[in-house]
Amino acid sequence: MRNSDTIAAVGTPPGESALAVIRISGPLAARFGPWQPGVPPPARRVVRGSYRDRSGRAVDDVLFTYFAGPASYTGEDVLEISCHGNPFLIHRILDDLAERGARSAEPGEFTRRAFLAGKMDLSQAEAVMDLIRARSDRALDNARRLLRGELGHRISALTARLTGLVASVEAYIDFPEEDLPEESVTHHLEVIRAVRAEAGRLARTGEAGRLLRDGVPVLLAGVPNAGKSSLLNRLLGFERALVSPEPGTTRDFLEEPLPLGRNCIRIIDTAGLGPARDGLERSGMERTLAKAAEADLFLLVLDGSLPSPTLPAELTALARPEKTLVAVNKTDLPPHPAAERGFEGYERLRVSALTGAGLDALETALGRRIALLTAGAGEEGVAVSQRHAQALEAAMAALDRAARCLDEGEPAELAASELREALHQFGEIVGRVDQEEILDVLFSRFCIGK
Repeated sequence: MRNSDTIAAVGTPPGESALAVIRISGPLAARFGPWQPGVPPPARRVVRGSYRDRSGRAVDDVLFTYFAGPASYTGEDVLEISCHGNPFLIHRILDDLAERGARSAEPGEFTRRAFLAGKMDLSQAEAVMDLIRARSDRALDNARRLLRGELGHRISALTARLTGLVASVEAYIDFPEEDLPEESVTHHLEVIRAVRAEAGRLARTGEAGRLLRDGVPVLLAGVPNAGKSSLLNRLLGFERALVSPEPGTTRDFLEEPLPLGRNCIRIIDTAGLGPARDGLERSGMERTLAKAAEADLFLLVLDGSLPSPTLPAELTALARPEKTLVAVNKTDLPPHPAAERGFEGYERLRVSALTGAGLDALETALGRRIALLTAGAGEEGVAVSQRHAQALEAAMAALDRAARCLDEGEPAELAASELREALHQFGEIVGRVDQEEILDVLFSRFCIGK
């Protein structure tokens, strides 16, 4: 990527549509508009006109919107062209732009330029994609908070506290004959503990953040012909899985997103678990057990008209009561007295995938379990990503090592090195690792050259 280039790309989904938006960013952006030569284009105003190719031929009647840098998304001059959403027409315009010096943008390049221009930190840049991919209200809320910079503000506050601490500790590196005063060590340890505690609170939201972004995986499991696929179709509201009276119809897993209140789950239909009739069915069962290891919640489906089945030990070891709901299906048939035997410790709900009876109660129970799994996102106001959580964990480990150095009277440079590592990890989260910040604080507080 060369940030001096002018780039162009379609900012709307592919395919035919009423409108499409082509975004151009870089030093040549203004030249593609209809303005008179030598006249500055009007910023933040919509101008109607014809897009003309390099030969002067009109290609389409469009709307031009110009944003002068740095007051734009990328911090550069930006031109947006709203044209008709004909794919052939869009490619005509893009080809002409390329011939006139605007190359095709690489994936994420507009947001990358915004980050490099200081328009947003790295956590905000990542939030743009979270916002685009969000499948639930809570995922949208979290993405908006990240995009507003709430995580960046908290990391900046931690960085500021740690920067002052590094400056104070490093002041003693050039004077090895002087030990850190005891009261300073006590204060430094208090600061480290406070920063670590805040980092820990944020890191613990990582799991909730994953579930918000990806959707909570809910595994439908049970013996063949218990009605798992029928229940999947009923929950989704459309026929996603083939249903047959013959057992073993589902040989591989099916996965679909399902909005549930303000959350989203990924509901996964799997092959029934029981004696395999052939190698293909056995392979499907093996894939079911492998998928079970990834599930955060299980929905075990029993046939309420038959005696309770014996499920594989590999499944029951994973599907513990605290992460499992049992759907006793086929309540439209006469119940068997032993249908629920062995599942007394589980939360059980009686449903009929055929009639829809009990589905509301099942969805309510699922929603309650999802809320518990994602509760961490609400406690801290923002849920971090896996990358953020890993950096926070690494920072906490460095802080622990720094505290041990100070507590055991190790040389100041060892503690300072660990504190710098923690700062580096915080900087990784927002994409800012600035050694000059520490130097500025150090020189302003101490007269090193006296």
